[in-house]
Parts: sequence; C-alpha cells; structure tokens
Amino acid sequence: MRKIILLIAIVFSASYAFSQAQADLNNFNRQRNKITKNGMKVLAGWSAANVIYSAVATGQTTGTTRYFHQMNVMWGGINLGFAALGYLGLKDKDGMNLAQSLKQQGGIEKTYIFNAGLDVAYVASGLYLKERSKSRIKVENRQKEKGYGESIMLQGAALLLLDGVMFTVHNFHGKKLYKMMDKVQVGATGNGLSMIVKL
Repeated sequence: MRKIILLIAIVFSASYAFSQAQADLNNFNRQRNKITKNGMKVLAGWSAANVIYSAVATGQTTGTTRYFHQMNVMWGGINLGFAALGYLGLKDKDGMNLAQSLKQQGGIEKTYIFNAGLDVAYVASGLYLKERSKSRIKVENRQKEKGYGESIMLQGAALLLLDGVMFTVHNFHGKKLYKMMDKVQVGATGNGLSMIVKL
C-alpha cells in the first residue's frame, strides 16, 4: 500500500511540475510576443507621423526640404506596411516546448541584429547620396539627392535606435528562458533518457 501511495505521489508531483513548467513557458512566449507587438506599435506610430507630417510639408516646401519630405512619405508608407504585417502576424502559440521556444527566441534576436546591420547600410546610403549631390551640376538633381539622402539617414538612424532597443529588451527577456533551462536536466540512463525537473 505504501508503494502505491508513493508512486501516486511521485506521478502527481511530476505531473504538477511539468504543467507548471509548461505554464511558465507559455507565459514567457506570450511576453515575447507582447514585446514585439509593442515594438511594432512604436514603428507604426513613427511611420504614420512621417507620412502625415511629411505629406502636408511636401506641398508647402520647395527644393531640398520638399524632396526630404517626399522620401519620408515613401519610407513611412513602407515601414507602416511592415509594422502592420509584423503586428498581425504574431499569434500566441501555447504548448510550444523548450526547444521551440529557444529557437523562436534566438530567431527574434538574430532578426533584430540583422535589421540593425541594414539600418547602418541605410544611413551610409543616405550619406552617400548627400555627398554625391555636391557634384551634381543641375540644381534640381542636387536638391533631390541631398533631400533624399538626408531623409534616408534620418530613417535609418531611427530604425537603428528601434532595432537596438528591441534587441536589448528581447535579449534581457531571453535570460528568463535560460533560467528555466537550468531547472531541467536531461541525461542518458541504461534504459534510455531521463528528465529531471527541479522544483
């Protein structure tokens, strides 16, 4: 009778530990999605502000400033589309295991690092256009390249700031996942694999 009670207690404890670990993992994954959604909201706000303000300013300015605002409208429209796709594409998926959660966490961090590299390229491209404008003979070409270059530099710098913050926040949040990993030990036994969950 004692063995049966002990066996029931072990099974109950293991079941509870597993369900608690899965609940913690589900909560972690939901928080990661919430962080990403908040980032998409910031990007959408920045993009919408660019589109609205610069659309009005384009009609009220001339020369380099007009071209600066033209590019802001184009850039803002594209970023608004990316923000909407990123926000709407996120779905909470309860039941992901630890390996899947680790893969998603690593993927999101790599995405923001890759994006930061693109942002640096945008700033460099804008700087190149601005510098190239100095050698243009036609005034309109000079104004256009300078205005576009300055806009691309601004947009690239803003995206670099956003991607840097998002990477930092996700990386800090990811440390919770690695702490969860410390609670789980997988090892080989003579009959197969064993999993130990620390309570």
